Amino acid sequence: MGMNQTPAAERVHIGFFGKRNAGKSSVMNKVTGQDLAVVSDVKGTTTDPVYKSMELLPLGPVVMMDTPGIDDEGELGSLRVKKSYQVLNKTDAAVLVIDGKAGISREDQALLERIRKKNIPSILVLNKRDTLTQEEVCQTISGLPEGYQEGKDFLWVSAREGTGIHELKERLAVLASTEENQKKIVGDLLSPGDFVVLVVPIDKAAPKGRLILPQQQTIRDILDADAVSVVIKEDRIQETLESLGKKPRLVITDSQVFGRVSRDTPKEILLTSFSILFARYKGNLETVVEGARVLKKLKDGDKILISEGCTHHRQCGDIGTEKLPAWIRKYTGKDLKFSFTSGTEFPDELGEYSLIVHCGGCMLNEREMKYRLSCAGDQGVPMTNYGIIIAYMNGILERSLEPFS
Repeated sequence: MGMNQTPAAERVHIGFFGKRNAGKSSVMNKVTGQDLAVVSDVKGTTTDPVYKSMELLPLGPVVMMDTPGIDDEGELGSLRVKKSYQVLNKTDAAVLVIDGKAGISREDQALLERIRKKNIPSILVLNKRDTLTQEEVCQTISGLPEGYQEGKDFLWVSAREGTGIHELKERLAVLASTEENQKKIVGDLLSPGDFVVLVVPIDKAAPKGRLILPQQQTIRDILDADAVSVVIKEDRIQETLESLGKKPRLVITDSQVFGRVSRDTPKEILLTSFSILFARYKGNLETVVEGARVLKKLKDGDKILISEGCTHHRQCGDIGTEKLPAWIRKYTGKDLKFSFTSGTEFPDELGEYSLIVHCGGCMLNEREMKYRLSCAGDQGVPMTNYGIIIAYMNGILERSLEPFS
């Protein structure tokens, strides 16, 4: 896949963290060889996380993430610090940049602790080496956590002179070299020559002139398995199944038309949905199936959070904010309260909710999706996703799980 085509969700995410003026942006710009992040002598120039997709050799396609200073002050500042901490949730490798002269601070230690808790591979970068005497170097090293080894746990660099940057790139390649993803979206269920029918409704939520990401990725996976994909709209199922001349191995549908497609697809043909395939692909199928079953236990006044990964032109907008609440109210017959979030906003405090319904998460990388699930799990809040809960309310969840039994 060319660098422009690798979806952001599949790229290695490298986050640069540190206090204001430690030189995070300068170090990141040196690593990438291009001026991406704003650099100035004013403390706290980076006010929002900056994301840049690029090719970083010897690593391949990455997303570089520059963050606001973790010591920002005032009310606005604490909001920025929170944003930096949230970037951690989608970080595959973390770079903590420290001003070599100032040494490691309380904020740096708190961040290191959080990085360790989340098991994120990381490297400590001591910047401004060119301004330090040997004595100051020794003093800074003595303040580092016990057992830290140079070259492995920390590196000296000078963003101004470019020294140590090559070593940092090499170290990042080692930290982030995740094994090639062996998981398949659907390919492991197919044999060469199998027919797969994909049902894709074209409505106002479908982007003009193209298919949404999960549909593209599924088609690509079917091709990789040497199988044949037949893509149709929901009103063509019966005639397509008749004219194919052989039984398809699988029908995959968009969740929004699940009920209709289930009626039109004979029972002996396996049927599932894009959401269910992606929940399995991201390793959380069991959790989200359990979450859907909670619908039966909801009471009047319970709060439900509906959370969506996309931002901007909310692709799932009307399904998340209008259709789902209406379907859930009708199914449960209860007076429920709904809250909505989209994009990277996801509340830290989830205790008030009886259930979280998340979109399929195609725009979030696996780490972010797992993070959200574990946040909910830690706080004892069940979580499910759009496709699973729709299948459950339509009484076809069991059927849609058959292909994986």
